[in-house]
Amino acid sequence: MTVHFIGAGPGDPELITVRGRRLIASSPVVLYAGSLVPREVIACAPADARVLDTAPMTLDEIVEEMRAAHARGEDVARVHSGDPSLYGAIGEQMRRLDALEIPFDITPGVPAYAAAAAALGQELTLPGVSQTLILTRTRTRSSPMPAGEELDALARAGATLAIHLSIRSLRAVCETLAPAYGADCPAAVVYRASWPDERIVRGTLGDLAEKARPLRLRRTALILVGRVLGAAAFEDSALYDAAHYHLLRPRKKKRSAG
Repeated sequence: MTVHFIGAGPGDPELITVRGRRLIASSPVVLYAGSLVPREVIACAPADARVLDTAPMTLDEIVEEMRAAHARGEDVARVHSGDPSLYGAIGEQMRRLDALEIPFDITPGVPAYAAAAAALGQELTLPGVSQTLILTRTRTRSSPMPAGEELDALARAGATLAIHLSIRSLRAVCETLAPAYGADCPAAVVYRASWPDERIVRGTLGDLAEKARPLRLRRTALILVGRVLGAAAFEDSALYDAAHYHLLRPRKKKRSAG
């Protein structure tokens, strides 16, 4: 028996991995985060599976379902949105399972920032513009930020930022970042990336909050900030440059005359 933590991807049922879908289809118990994972993702569960939406459940209740399944010798598909390694709340579940000596594994999923970049038609790292992507969030009532991870501190790197769980503070986010990035720095909001009702708002740190205000977004939106979002005059990568040689494209030997 194993508890399978599965990344469901950003929302589009076709963006779950083949392994993730296979594990759901073979598990007698399916626990899914219904507030963020659409029912279509777990539609492949066995017809007689015990399928529970964990949105209204507590940690104790979720772990009890896993413990009971373990006692019955039944695998559990624990389905989280995006990739479970990022804001997935699986750490405390795995700690409980370790204490109960219940085996588990993790199947990664497509993260929200990747789906947002795809929706924007954007590469988040460009030569000479930004080679660093910072995934972060801002302080909430439930989760303060550790010392040194505040936005104004992270902004000093000038990297591309993907800011999760912060859409309610969009104006404050833009005002905090503007001194380091400049009010003209490109920024975007991607709401429910890959879902049928996906919405995109593009702007700058100076006007993004005002542009997004009519949508009244409160959750499931990602904020992206960085010069890569507006860069057109950037260098080509050396990877495919004809003058760049590497293991898989070695320098051609000159033929000797004769």
